[in-house]
Amino acid sequence: MADIVNLAAVTVVRDGKPLLDSVDWTVRQGERWVVLGPNGAGKTTLLRVAATTIHPSSGSAAVLGQLLGRVDVFTLRPRIGLASVAVADQLPRHEPVRDVVMTALHAVVGRWREPYDTADEQRAAYLLDQLGVGALHDRHFGSLSEGERKRVLIARALMAEPELLLLDEPAAGLDLGGREELVHRLGMLARDPLSPATVLVTHHVEEIPEGFTHALMLRHGRVVAAGPIEQTLTAANLSACFGLPLEVHRERGRWTARTVAIGAHKRLVDAGEPTR
Repeated sequence: MADIVNLAAVTVVRDGKPLLDSVDWTVRQGERWVVLGPNGAGKTTLLRVAATTIHPSSGSAAVLGQLLGRVDVFTLRPRIGLASVAVADQLPRHEPVRDVVMTALHAVVGRWREPYDTADEQRAAYLLDQLGVGALHDRHFGSLSEGERKRVLIARALMAEPELLLLDEPAAGLDLGGREELVHRLGMLARDPLSPATVLVTHHVEEIPEGFTHALMLRHGRVVAAGPIEQTLTAANLSACFGLPLEVHRERGRWTARTVAIGAHKRLVDAGEPTR
């Protein structure tokens, strides 16, 4: 399988502080990755490198086969779908939902004089239906609930048929019903073999949809563990990632985590898999 993202010893430094520290990571075609870690672990910085919005301070980062620093990133960005708070904050609140989605084709926020045809309108309608918000196509983006906005943003990220889909905490701020609806929709997307390689950033294992294949854990900008999700998302690794004793369970394709007693934690760590 082709490499979609390939980071080698990537370090990102801001104001003298390393936000990422010697990160090695590869995302291949067909893989669905979840990136876990506490606040300040470097998750969003990692996603920004993959989105080509920042370059490493050192190390090498290749996205879609092109090495950052040697390629015009504006030729890459239309091939990358990104859903994040930063994108949402740039979108005009008065714009109809269908236009919010379609303008992704030209990598702009706010419809102006770009040409769109019937096929574009049909694709936008199809994606909104797939995300369960098809009835909202005429609504103003600013009038939507938080959960509705999250799903519209994902439809927008998919509009240009990207080769890489990046989702930065898509369930943040949602209530239980909104979270479960979104996770269900993302699980359908993850199980679709025609969907692009996907990277989802979250703090919570409960937000990992079914169908995700790999996990990466970060702490203080460093990789704690990375690999196939069943082998990587262990109590020992998750405890090391979040710095407290945790146990992990999987039932019917979904994950949960909770704290355990210190003695139980020691037994888990003693019996745990290697964290690298």
